[in-house]
Amino acid sequence: MSRNAINAPGAAAVGPYSHAVEAAGLVFFSGQTPLDPSTGKLVTGSIGDQTAQCFRNLFNVLEAAGLTPADVVNVQVYLTDMNDFAAMNEVYATRFAKPYPARTTIGVASLPMGARIEIGMTALTRGAYAV
Repeated sequence: MSRNAINAPGAAAVGPYSHAVEAAGLVFFSGQTPLDPSTGKLVTGSIGDQTAQCFRNLFNVLEAAGLTPADVVNVQVYLTDMNDFAAMNEVYATRFAKPYPARTTIGVASLPMGARIEIGMTALTRGAYAV
């Protein structure tokens, strides 16, 4: 099986990985932290601000893949403080329409660069709908 890398213009990878990889009708998105791609620094502020930046980063890659939020089937959220769940959820609910993607939210000890949140996704490619 082959895999095709998808990298969004203007987005930085802070390690040896692709922003997303398409294989077998699915697009697997690398987790995104709330990095501002213009500065390479974490967005400061509330968990809502950081959640919004994660989605801006992810949706930039989604667009580079030729997809939209309606194509997302699964989301993985990692929080360093589960007390941030409600505030994250408020922002999350504005990024997708019903029926919402399946989601897992996990509390973790720490994230790269001191981020409070990281979000990953999986989407179906347009060709996969014909299956």
